[in-house]
Amino acid sequence: MDNSKRTVVVTGFGPFGEHKVNASWVAVQELKKLGLGNEVDLHVHEVPVEYQKVQSLVPSLWKQYHPQLVVHVGVSGMATTVTLEKCGKNHGYEGLDISGFSPDSQCCIVGGPDCIDSGIDMELVCKRVTTSGLGVTVSVSKDAGRYLCDFTYYTSLYLSHGRSAFIHVPPLGKPYSGEDLGRALKAIIQEMLDLLDQAEEKIHCQQHFH
Repeated sequence: MDNSKRTVVVTGFGPFGEHKVNASWVAVQELKKLGLGNEVDLHVHEVPVEYQKVQSLVPSLWKQYHPQLVVHVGVSGMATTVTLEKCGKNHGYEGLDISGFSPDSQCCIVGGPDCIDSGIDMELVCKRVTTSGLGVTVSVSKDAGRYLCDFTYYTSLYLSHGRSAFIHVPPLGKPYSGEDLGRALKAIIQEMLDLLDQAEEKIHCQQHFH
């Protein structure tokens, strides 16, 4: 086992529309207080709800930190559970961002695949967290909503070959507090790291046999 610290980057979004305080960034700040244990170097970043900022920021996070995992967190006014998103979509970005911009191509990466799945088994993460008695309901979704959340997720999945995750949280108090959401993020990300470790060990074992 490699004892060097693993790096995880977690992002939340800034304010937009009626979300004057974005629950995702509050949740990420609560996660930062809790930390992910001594073995994990956790970096958090607030992402502005702007397509062009995402296009420059996401690659720079990968370049700067070489993280093992990047987790993006966003708020969804429709969500009532903490929702694990399975995939990012490339097309259909018509909604204007906070600076009134949307991509001419209406897509994330021109010529990229229509949809990219996370390399992390979200159903399994959901199952594990649900049985851990967290007190926060977790569910899985296949549609991150074709706005900045989905755009960020796809961009990150494209750059990381699937080593990204996206988590939607409900607005604060509907029903969870920022602290609840921070605890949920911690539990979820620890399970994700666990699964990544297991996948890597499997690959190493297979290499020994060839």
